[in-house]
Amino acid sequence: MPFSTVTLRLLEGFGVTVQIFLITLAAALPLGLVLSFCTMSKFAPLRWLTKTLVWIIRGTPLMLQVIIVFYGPGLMFGSKAIPRLNAVLIAFIINYSCYFSEIYRGGIESIPKGQYEAGAVLGMTKTQVFFRVILLQVVKRIVAPIGNEIITLVKDTSLARIIAVKEIIMMAQEYITSKALIWPLFYSGAFYLLFCGLLTLLLRAVEKKLDYFTV
Repeated sequence: MPFSTVTLRLLEGFGVTVQIFLITLAAALPLGLVLSFCTMSKFAPLRWLTKTLVWIIRGTPLMLQVIIVFYGPGLMFGSKAIPRLNAVLIAFIINYSCYFSEIYRGGIESIPKGQYEAGAVLGMTKTQVFFRVILLQVVKRIVAPIGNEIITLVKDTSLARIIAVKEIIMMAQEYITSKALIWPLFYSGAFYLLFCGLLTLLLRAVEKKLDYFTV
């Protein structure tokens, strides 16, 4: 099997992997912030409902969630099956939003309340205090844990194959069954290593840029 042929095939699968990663990240980061506000809400029903959702999602495997999102609607309600890639994206976005929400919550609650009070004394609204004073300090504190989750997300994309979404690992596995070749599977690992390496460098650069904030 020519190396170039395998490379092109794996690149096709890696394109799906990157697509899952980017869409999940773009949707889960802001949604996680919304969920964090809900878990800190003074409105008790909303707070407990959100905390329960986060507890369930964080306490069950992502693989199980992918299977439920894909097969659940059809088996429980007789509705039309969700497209495979869409099911993966829905499950991933919900899962990572819940994880990000807890990181956001921890970061926001770690800021001393005196800073909110100081902003109020200066005549700033709560919104102004949050976005002009608090937010960048929170970002500084959560870059490392968010970075860990982002790296984990890259590797979790391989779970998409559980419902036959042809990401890079599934593409590599096909060579085992059809050609009795295992080296494409090891080769696929190089794509993950390179991608995670680039992300690590990017995250370190962000951390360095935020070094002027005291924590």
